[in-house]
Amino acid sequence: MNLQKARTRDVIPLREATRAWFAISLQTFGGPAGQIAVMQHKLVDEKRWIGQKRFLHALNYCMLLPGPEAQQLAIDVGWLLNGTLGGLIAGVLFVLPGVIALLALSALYVGAGSTTLVTGLFAGLAPAVIAIVIQAVHRVGKRALHHPILVAVAIGSFLALTVFKVPFPIVIVVAGLLGWLLGLRIPTLAHSKAHAGAADGPEPLISDHALHHDAPSTSRSLKILILGLVLWFAPVVLAAIVFSRDSVFVDQGLFFSGAAVVTFGGAYAVLSYVAQQAVQVYGWLGPGDMVRGLALAETTPGPLIMVVQFVAFVGAYHHPGSLNPWVAGVVGALLTTWVTFVPCFVLVFLGAPYVERLRGNRSLSAALTGVTAAVVGVIGSLATYFAVHTLFATVKPAVVGPLRLDVPALSSVRPVAAVIAVAALAMVFWRRWSMLRTLAVCAGLGVVAALLGLPL
Repeated sequence: MNLQKARTRDVIPLREATRAWFAISLQTFGGPAGQIAVMQHKLVDEKRWIGQKRFLHALNYCMLLPGPEAQQLAIDVGWLLNGTLGGLIAGVLFVLPGVIALLALSALYVGAGSTTLVTGLFAGLAPAVIAIVIQAVHRVGKRALHHPILVAVAIGSFLALTVFKVPFPIVIVVAGLLGWLLGLRIPTLAHSKAHAGAADGPEPLISDHALHHDAPSTSRSLKILILGLVLWFAPVVLAAIVFSRDSVFVDQGLFFSGAAVVTFGGAYAVLSYVAQQAVQVYGWLGPGDMVRGLALAETTPGPLIMVVQFVAFVGAYHHPGSLNPWVAGVVGALLTTWVTFVPCFVLVFLGAPYVERLRGNRSLSAALTGVTAAVVGVIGSLATYFAVHTLFATVKPAVVGPLRLDVPALSSVRPVAAVIAVAALAMVFWRRWSMLRTLAVCAGLGVVAALLGLPL
């Protein structure tokens, strides 16, 4: 009886847990690795609310899901500590500071982006992004490409996206199928060095059996699924009713809803797809805007996928329909943020009771291994895209049979951008500076170049 009561009530007072999640939300810089490290320090090492093994178990589950794994980990741990309300609070607080900060920066970009100071700022940030994305290729590649076949998958995905312009979702699906098929022949293929050798960590104050849990049931799953889908798409339906189906808000709601469910392997993986569609298909913004938006997202707390909020703000601002452009920008940004992060809550709450059954599933692990290998190539394609459109003023598409390439005019190279990009690479790989420090120095170099009147 006492054990049942312990399972149904909060294992940590909700107010105390909320304060902890708020403190974590202000430290979520540096991408998923840094965000997970912050939660590890706060929840496992300092508070000792959850054990190391249980924390890693939750992380492994979240890595199987599409979407930002660090935010999903916050939702899952919040659910374990305080049930559904705890998961909601943890997940919302995890992204809230970044949403507010990026909304303000997006407005600054649109309103003052043509001034000398802001122009120089972004002229310095954009080349720095190239170095940061290349660093992401290096980090993910070291962890994921532990077999020659996986190297081949990464190269194949890079060529498919960069040279043949194969749609991103197709690349991910094919990579998952290849991983599953190859896993049948090579059982060790799904072996990952991620988290290998992790210590047990300090003894938690709360035992695993006292953490919140729900028994798996069809009725519970259906309730969460139906409610989740209604909440997910209600704003999109409302936008269609109020503004018509052809409005930018409906296009953004549907597009970013789809992007949310194919975001395997981190934000960098899906950003290549987002950039291609937002720039070339929908015309919401230009290639340079996309690079600068990523730079802004790198400087704010929260998941990097929040860059889609910037894309939506700029796109809606330029295609406001009957609304004031500023109002349209805010509506587009908030709608996109909603359809991007609501699926995270639905997936975590839906799958949490079944997580034990997923653990150690070899077929699923093999498929995920193939996807992760492909992600290395996808991020490489993103780095190429950013480099071409940042370092050269003129880029023209070239079609030769099945090949579709973005070819830069070598005479249009931007010297300032090239110098800052080389400096950023040195900071990241030679000096091993942090992302924020690198961005700050490169932004300063861009401002100096603008004040000196150098061509940007």
